[in-house]
Parts: sequence; C-alpha cells; structure tokens
Amino acid sequence: MLLELDAQALYDELRSGVRALLAPDAALVGIWSGGAWLAERLHADLGRPGRPGVISSALHRDDFGSRGLAGSSGATSLPFAVAGRHIVLVDDVLYTGRTIRAVLNELYDFGRPASVKLAVLVDRGGRELPIAADFAAARVSLPATRTLELAREADGRFSFSVQERR
Repeated sequence: MLLELDAQALYDELRSGVRALLAPDAALVGIWSGGAWLAERLHADLGRPGRPGVISSALHRDDFGSRGLAGSSGATSLPFAVAGRHIVLVDDVLYTGRTIRAVLNELYDFGRPASVKLAVLVDRGGRELPIAADFAAARVSLPATRTLELAREADGRFSFSVQERR
C-alpha cells in the first residue's frame, strides 16, 4: 500500500479539501516542517493574500524535558492576528495527535482563534489523544515501528519515505 502513495496526487486532493475548509477570512498555518511546506504551496496555489503562518510544536511538547529543541529548527511565525481568526492548520502526517495538541497550545499563546480546522496529507491512525482531521487526503495503516516522512525536492515536488523508527 505505501509504495502506492503518490505525494503529488495526494497534494492535489489536499488542495481541494483545504479549498473547501477555507472561509474567506481564514488563515493557513503549516506545522513545521512538512506542514509548513504544504501550507506555503497551498497558499500560493489557492491565491491567498499575504503569507501563510508557520507554527512549531517544540515548546509545548509533552516530551520536551527529554527531547528539548532537538530536531525543531523551525520557529513559529504568524504574520497575522490570531484572535478571532478562522485558522486552517496543515500537517503532513497525523499519527498520535501529540504534535497537534502541542501546536494548539502554541497557537493559543498568540490569541484565541474563532475556529481551528485540521487538514492533513496522510492520517496513519494510531491516535493517543482524541484528535481528528477535518480533511485527510489519505488514510493508511503503518506499523508503530515505522515512520512516514514527507520530503520536498529542489523543484518543489513532494515524495514520501518510510523509515524504521530509531
């Protein structure tokens, strides 16, 4: 099944799904890093004004004490007021829900949005928290011993790789 995942085709599905979720005054916010890549491209492809936001989960992760800022080189950048705004969060892979929980905490540090919707390229199940995507371009099953990672090529095209968990 995983070898059949075409990231580019799924991106087209995601674009359609996000278009349906976006209110006229909504802001796109990508979760660092794969979600930020997707939000940047969606923002351009959908002709949205301004710039998309980027949000990091690093400071609100429940494993921050053991993990620190390792692997989190992205910083939160929200070039618009969050308070009262409709937000569409974009991420590449939804798994346990812990990153989404951390991102929501970070988002609320900037104000209280009117609403938050979640769009993901792939939902791989395995939830540990009661979090669900409003739109998922694909749903797949993957053993807990593996990770599904989005890569962005130099020409902007997306691809997936499956890795053994370290």
